[in-house]
Amino acid sequence: MEMVYTTMLLLMQLLSGGTGPESGASHQMMASYINGTAGKTIVNAPTTAVQPPDAGGGTFVKRDPQPDAPEVKGVYVTAHSAGGARLEKLLSLLNRTELNSMVIDVKDDFGYITYPTDNAELLKMGTAKKYIKDMPALMTKLKENDVYPIARIVVFKDTILAAKNPELSFVRKDGSVWKNGKGDSFVNPYSKEVWDYNIAVAKDAVKFGFKEIQFDYVRFPEGFEKKADSLKYTKTDISRVDAVAGFVKYAREQLADLDVRVSVDIFGYAASVPAAEGIGQDFVKISKYVDVISPMIYPSHYSTGWYGAKAPDRAPYQVIKGSMVDTHKKLDPIGDHKPVIRPWIQDFTASWLGKGNYMKYGKNEVEAQIKALNDTGVKEYLLWNAGNNYTEANYK
Repeated sequence: MEMVYTTMLLLMQLLSGGTGPESGASHQMMASYINGTAGKTIVNAPTTAVQPPDAGGGTFVKRDPQPDAPEVKGVYVTAHSAGGARLEKLLSLLNRTELNSMVIDVKDDFGYITYPTDNAELLKMGTAKKYIKDMPALMTKLKENDVYPIARIVVFKDTILAAKNPELSFVRKDGSVWKNGKGDSFVNPYSKEVWDYNIAVAKDAVKFGFKEIQFDYVRFPEGFEKKADSLKYTKTDISRVDAVAGFVKYAREQLADLDVRVSVDIFGYAASVPAAEGIGQDFVKISKYVDVISPMIYPSHYSTGWYGAKAPDRAPYQVIKGSMVDTHKKLDPIGDHKPVIRPWIQDFTASWLGKGNYMKYGKNEVEAQIKALNDTGVKEYLLWNAGNNYTEANYK
């Protein structure tokens, strides 16, 4: 779907504090989707050069490491909720409904590892908190309640790592680490050291018993193409798209022997626009190398005209159905490489959109989104609510 650029720039206005994976995106984000260009200049190339995802020859064969996994119907759970009193409320909801999975922050949006660890490899790069004081006890409780556990790892948005290791980030001419308008820093997707660190976090999560690793913020900063030439950072002669896809492929290879699924969060409208070369995201290339793709298709994040809706937030069925039609069209051509489609859907009220542009989300609106998924052949989904307050609904 081709949209007027100025309309598309309105898509990513987000509620302060975040309204889903990739929270904090700005008006610049949409511009980077449309106007981005791939950087190819070699500056201080790393010793171990990042390679394009298809380098090295051979045919990539996709194998589901968990063919007996359930049809996942899950909720997002912050580390604070997972390690606190709210966990019991969430477990009760799952036990009363068809919901069966939790996506839990293991490395959060700031870059903190969310549990205490003595893993030297992780502590060399990262900083551990005690949000989840006893990870083994948490995993035991999840298993007792038959909860399918998914570890969310925020990858390239990492203010903590950028502060500790500026050479792994993007540095201004004055030597300071670049930050976006909200004070967040990113680390460099060209850096294999960054790749290996995040994969080490993933491997640690697998040791605890997580069945799936969900990578988020698998991209360069929003609007990166407008600032790339003014920042100092290591890069190779491959495109930003290939650097990001290369990480996804490498991560899957590194985790292949652990029988864990790999998934990636991605903007929902990526199925309806060309590859986002500015931030290095290509919907198809990333999907090819993951077991599960999770597009964020919250109706509130689309602007007037998308899928024929005057006020998309007020048309949950229409918007979700349209986004899934586009997603299938985008991914059907990759055949056996097509991943499980498991979207993030909306379980929050987008009051910031203003009168007439939003409505209160509850049981009917959540069920309308699920019906749209079912009607387009999609059986899995994840619910987002930043406060982890979820609606009691029919989750079939």
